Amino acid sequence: MTIAIRILGIDPGLRKTGWGVIASEGTRLSFIGCGCIESDDKLSLAERLKQLHEGIAGVIAAFEPDEAAVEETFINRDPQSALKLGQARGIALVVPAIAGLSVAEYAANLVKKTVVGVGHADKKQVQMMIRVLLPKAETKSADAADALAVAICHAQHRGIRTLTAQMRAAS
Repeated sequence: MTIAIRILGIDPGLRKTGWGVIASEGTRLSFIGCGCIESDDKLSLAERLKQLHEGIAGVIAAFEPDEAAVEETFINRDPQSALKLGQARGIALVVPAIAGLSVAEYAANLVKKTVVGVGHADKKQVQMMIRVLLPKAETKSADAADALAVAICHAQHRGIRTLTAQMRAAS
């Protein structure tokens, strides 16, 4: 008998941070919930980061995930935007860690390759595959679909991560 593991996937962004929660039981995946946390661009950076912190903490409190996975960011040409995105990503990493969850990180290309089969898939392809893999998912935004894709990627790769960690601990 396998135990269902709840996984929180996070697609970090300063304007919109997508989140998605799935249950993984063996090879079976089930949709739990998804959405988007938006920050108010009229507020200071600190206040916007606080909004993201509170939003992610609220999702964790409401859905009680067992593990979290965050998408790694790609390099942005605009250094200022990259810095702000990095700060939002820091919030996406630290809030689940504070809640006691193990947090995995996945490159965007690996997420797309795992879900779509192609590392350079576009957002529409990701959304289409989310509907195939999680038929009950109601993704109203690309950010929420991307977060579900991160959670699915973690579900597919977590066994390998657990085995690697166990092997390291044994040696």
